[in-house]
Amino acid sequence: MAGIRGRGIVNWIGRANILGGAVSIPLALAGLLTWTGPALSHNAGDWITGLPREPIHVQAWPGGKKVAVCFILYVEVWGRAEGPNFRPDTASRKPDVVNEAFRQYAINSGVPRVGAVFKDEGLPLNIALNALFPQQYPGVWKEFRALVPQAPIIAHGINNSTELLPLGGGVQPQQAYVKRTLDVIESSTGVRPRGWTSPSVYPDADTFSATTDEGIRYSLDSMDSDTLSRLATKSGPLFLIPYPVVTVDMGQYLERAKEPRDMAQLWIDYVTELAREAAADPNREATVVAIGIHPFVVGTPNGAAALRRVLENFKSQKLVWVTDVEAVLDAASVKP
Repeated sequence: MAGIRGRGIVNWIGRANILGGAVSIPLALAGLLTWTGPALSHNAGDWITGLPREPIHVQAWPGGKKVAVCFILYVEVWGRAEGPNFRPDTASRKPDVVNEAFRQYAINSGVPRVGAVFKDEGLPLNIALNALFPQQYPGVWKEFRALVPQAPIIAHGINNSTELLPLGGGVQPQQAYVKRTLDVIESSTGVRPRGWTSPSVYPDADTFSATTDEGIRYSLDSMDSDTLSRLATKSGPLFLIPYPVVTVDMGQYLERAKEPRDMAQLWIDYVTELAREAAADPNREATVVAIGIHPFVVGTPNGAAALRRVLENFKSQKLVWVTDVEAVLDAASVKP
């Protein structure tokens, strides 16, 4: 997705940022031209890439659980005057104190607060990391990482506004971008990610092969299923983690004016219904839902309180497994 440039951005709500990223409508539409139709049936060509795609059949998760839930915290950076706007009507101000504070609070306070919630609840978290975050905010990163030291790091591009995937130029430019992302993250964190989620959730048909070429083994860029699947690329399999559009908090918060308490109810309803379906049909395959969360939403005190209620609810459900993405792949007997 295209980045947000300058203070002249008047209306974030007019942007296609349903998934928590920033993208101008013309560029979003251009990206959609590479997507040729709805999801195909199992064992058919993938609807985005045209590559062979097949389901991964899992009857149950460890302990007889039927619904795996993976929370993905987006740890992102923008430049000054870049990023999501809480008040679009103030975006042209210099300085734009309202929106700059909205973004900065999420980084300084929201990211560590979310880490503390998961530590307190004793539950796994996944980190979708912009490569520049640890460099630009080393103190915040150190504090946050100490709270969730085992959380898998999923590469999320260089930043989330001005250094996005170079779409439209084929596989090689994207491959170089992915390599740079992985190199920067590894140099700052000591971890070379095996997972990928495109910055601003804006890949194209070449992205899936470009990531696999650089050693990525699973992706959150697939949003059309409740179950795991495998994409066949020339560099090997790419495991697709279900990442539903509607469960991502950022778009619901900014686009649809949903408060954290609304998101809490949405998440509980979504996961509980999957568990109900599984209980009603013991032969039903196990499902997966990756829930995208952002420190702007769940990193505020009221957001953290809502998130705690969700985690407590999921811990009480006998068929729900709150876990991390790599544990899901291990349990499915596929190695990331």
